[in-house]
Amino acid sequence: MKTTRVERLISAIDIGSSKVSALIAGQTDSGELLVLGTGQRESRGVTRGCIADVEQAELSVRHAVEQAERIAGLNIDRVWVGMSAGGLDSMLAPVEIELGGDRITQEDVGELLQAGRDNIQTGGKMALHIQPTLYSLDGVGGVANPIGLHAYRLGVDVHVILADPSPVRNMDMTVRAAHLDVESLVVGPVATGLACLTSEERELGVALVEFGAAVTNVSVFIGGMLVGLETIQKGASDITDDIASAFGIRRAQAERLKCFHGSALTSPRDYQEVLDIGPDENGGEPGNQAPRITKAQLNAVVCQRVDGIVTEIAQALKTLGFSGPSGHQVVLTGGGAELRGAAEHMQSALGRTVRIGRPSGLTSIPEAHSGPAFSTLVGLIHYAASERLELKSGYDMRAEQLGGTMPSLIERIKRAVRENF
Repeated sequence: MKTTRVERLISAIDIGSSKVSALIAGQTDSGELLVLGTGQRESRGVTRGCIADVEQAELSVRHAVEQAERIAGLNIDRVWVGMSAGGLDSMLAPVEIELGGDRITQEDVGELLQAGRDNIQTGGKMALHIQPTLYSLDGVGGVANPIGLHAYRLGVDVHVILADPSPVRNMDMTVRAAHLDVESLVVGPVATGLACLTSEERELGVALVEFGAAVTNVSVFIGGMLVGLETIQKGASDITDDIASAFGIRRAQAERLKCFHGSALTSPRDYQEVLDIGPDENGGEPGNQAPRITKAQLNAVVCQRVDGIVTEIAQALKTLGFSGPSGHQVVLTGGGAELRGAAEHMQSALGRTVRIGRPSGLTSIPEAHSGPAFSTLVGLIHYAASERLELKSGYDMRAEQLGGTMPSLIERIKRAVRENF
C-alpha cells in the first residue's frame, strides 16, 4: 500500500466575531489536501470582525492554534489569515493599450497589467487583492487568454479589493503577537468562494452571501472571478441580542434559544410549544419570575431581524448589478446559514434559488469543522494551495513597511503570466 507523503504544510486562521478557528493541512505529493489538526476558541477582543483588544484577541488566536498543533503533532510558525471586515470595498479599474493589430505576447499582457496596476486609485485605502478579470480585444470582452490572438487594442478590467489600513494592521499585529508570521491576509469572500462554489457557478455567475456572527458579506462572482463586494454590518449575533432584549433574558440564554429552537420559518404549531429558557452563563437556573416564551414568540423576533438583514442583502445585490434573470443562484454560508429556515426564507424574499454553501475539497476534516461556519477557514487552505493570477496577493507587512511598494512588480507580473498562460 502506497504511503501518502505530505510535501507542504499550510496553516490558516480565521478570526471572527464569535470564534477563532485554526486549521493545519498537508498538501500531498498527489495534490490532495489532508487535514492534520484543527482548533477553535471563543473570540474575545473582536468587534464586528475588527480587533478591539489585541491582548484578548491574541490569547484566542494562541489557544486555537495550540489546540490544532496538539492534534497535528507539530508546531507551525506561518499562517494565512482571513479578513472579513474592516471597511472592505471593491472597484474595477479599466485599462487598455494599443497593439497595432499585432499578435499578443506575454510581454503585451504584462504591459497591460502593469498599466492596470498604475491606474488604481485607492483613495487612502489599502489594496489587499488586485486581480485581472476577463480581457477584451478591440472592445469585445469575454476573453480568458488573449496570448496568441491578434488585436489593435487589448483591454482588461482590474478588480481591486480594498480595506481600511488600521484594521488590517491591527489584525496583522494580533497574529504576530501570538508568535506567528503572517503569510498573507486574505479577504474572506475570496477564500470562501474557493471552498463553497463550484467552478461552473463562478464562471456562469453566482452571488455568495456570508452570513457571519456580526458581519454579512455579499459578493458576486462571474467569469471565474470575484467582481464585486458589499459589506453589511449586521449578522447572526444581532438576532441573539434581539431575543435577549425582547424577553429580558441573558445573552447566553438567548443564544441557546436561537440555536436549539429558533427558525426563520413559522408554523401554527409554534403557538403550542413553550420553551425552556435554560441556565445562564454561570449555570444559574431561571427562577419563578422567568418569562414564559412560546416558540411562536421566539420566531417572530427571529424573523423580524432576518427580514431586515435580507432586505439589506437584496439592496447589496442590486448595487452589485446582480439583477438579471431569476435563475441566478445565491449561495448562503457562514455561521448564520445554520439557522433553521434561513435559506428558505431568503429564497422566498429574494425570488432566487438559494442553497447552503458548505466547504469541500479537504480530506479528513472533522465533522465539527465541516459546516458553513468554517467556509472561510477551509477556503484559506484552498487559496494558499491554488495557482492564481494576482498583481497583489493578500497583505505583505514588509511591503507596507517599504511604503506599500512591490519590488520587481514587472518581473512578478511576467512570471504570473507565464505560469498561468
